[in-house]
Amino acid sequence: MSETGTKSPRERYRAQVRGEIKERAWEQIATAGASALSLNAIAKQLGMSGPALYRYYAGRDELITELVRDAYQSLADTIRAASEAGADVSALAHAWRRWALEDPHRYLLVFGTPVPGYRAPDDVTAVASQIMAVLIDAFAALTPEVPEAHPTPFGTHLDSHREWAAGNPAPSAVLHRALALWTRLHGVLSLEVAGHFAGMGFDPAALFTAELDALLDH
Repeated sequence: MSETGTKSPRERYRAQVRGEIKERAWEQIATAGASALSLNAIAKQLGMSGPALYRYYAGRDELITELVRDAYQSLADTIRAASEAGADVSALAHAWRRWALEDPHRYLLVFGTPVPGYRAPDDVTAVASQIMAVLIDAFAALTPEVPEAHPTPFGTHLDSHREWAAGNPAPSAVLHRALALWTRLHGVLSLEVAGHFAGMGFDPAALFTAELDALLDH
């Protein structure tokens, strides 16, 4: 039996209303950004009072957490599905870019300017670590399992600072390459999603590919 089939009518109604609230929240974010998110405005759109809406979400931060969790999980599912289909590092990066461009506001909520006064709980960042785990494994498949001839200072640092990689035992060179891809390509994507390449006369996709090739040739 499906999960929906096991829920009571009241539970199904509650899930439906929470889903509608999230839809309106995404519309607000697309219009004015996450920092302007207003539960009272959402309540008005749905024809309910502010106090009634707070029966579904205790406050703005709880709603933002749901949106952030959904966004991270969507990206994790996208990257994992690509990996399971045999995607290499390059294909994973392009899948990540497609995900960002399909819904820029979702991307900007998790990777753009932080919402003032909001901090994501630990379980949300745990979902984000699933994405990094796939990238690390993909780089591990490219990198021979031999020690670095000349370890870099940052590589040495990573040997004893692996919390962000959920304790992955990959060599520091692999961790460094995965982290470099994560940080540098986020820089390109953030600029593209925010529209900063508009009017510059070059193809952002070509820039993304060039940066990716440079990282993989390193």
